Amino acid sequence: MKRLKLFPKIFIYTLFLMLMIAILASAMFYLLAPIMAGDNPLAPGSAGVIPGIASTSIPRNEEITKAILGSLPYTMGICVIISLISAFLFSKAITKPIKYIVDTTVSMTSLKRDIKCRIQSTDEIGQLSESINELYSKLLQTIENLEYEKEQVAESEKLKIDFLRAASHELKTPVTALNAILDNMVMGIGKYRDHDTYLPLCKERSEQIAKMITEILDTSKLGTTVDPEPPMTFETITLLSSLCEQYQLIAQANGMEFNIALIDCFPVCLPKKMFSKAVSNILANAVAYTVPGGKISVYVDNRNLIIENECLPIPTEHLKKIFEPFYRPDYARNKRDGGNGLGLYIVASILNYLNLPYSFCPMKEPNGMRFTISL
Repeated sequence: MKRLKLFPKIFIYTLFLMLMIAILASAMFYLLAPIMAGDNPLAPGSAGVIPGIASTSIPRNEEITKAILGSLPYTMGICVIISLISAFLFSKAITKPIKYIVDTTVSMTSLKRDIKCRIQSTDEIGQLSESINELYSKLLQTIENLEYEKEQVAESEKLKIDFLRAASHELKTPVTALNAILDNMVMGIGKYRDHDTYLPLCKERSEQIAKMITEILDTSKLGTTVDPEPPMTFETITLLSSLCEQYQLIAQANGMEFNIALIDCFPVCLPKKMFSKAVSNILANAVAYTVPGGKISVYVDNRNLIIENECLPIPTEHLKKIFEPFYRPDYARNKRDGGNGLGLYIVASILNYLNLPYSFCPMKEPNGMRFTISL
């Protein structure tokens, strides 16, 4: 059985109510009017006649009853017409805003931003329109956030795949070389018979591979939920002083000048271990690539941690790729003395995870590079 829509329902209910009122009023009038006419104080012989006023004759009850019965079809017809018009107007006034809300919500299924319920009143229907608008706005915002997170996840997965491919390629070369040396030593070919010379070399190569694997595993954990390090509040001067101390000794041993100015330090709330790893990698790069007799400076300026070192500035075309994994500019950095190309990639991964803005740009006077972290 097909259900009635809202407009016919309201129309029928309203019409039925108004007709019942009209019928009840007519019945009451039919029953009470003759009785009330019999008690009229102006009727002849009544005790309440006022002297000097002419008395009038009121029709008898039977005549009043006949008059009511004669006019009843006309009054009922007029009541029916008025009831129909009133029920129609009332039903339309009630169902029109509701129908508009229904049509608007159906249009909202297209998820277009320009769709909105017009708020035409301050009653419950107006409040309903306002609530629908707020709900639709939050729904669009949620969908937009989900789309953004979906793109971020897709981009993150792509970066992980690229990283694993690059890591596999980088590990393949030293492992192949190590296996080749060991095979030649086992078979006693040529110079590889000298085990005392090549066994320490094999151990050095294996340690390099182990270190690279450790850095790859540490990097792959960034941004995951595996044992996330909670942030903690600590003084930057304490952390930076401790980190700079060991690299200061290395710099001085290589004839470099290492200057530290941490007067304007301040407390921060960060995962301490991760932040220390990033700063340590930057300092290690600064010490490794500073020219002999050059200067390294570490200082804080307006909540910016700045690490400068005098070196051959990195050209712009290399700066664009300097934070990619396993990237080493050939003009000044090679695989033997330039590390494995993961240092700055780890730095960028950590700082991006911590939402800390950073920059790495060349200096003109003196020639060198400047790494800035905004805390």
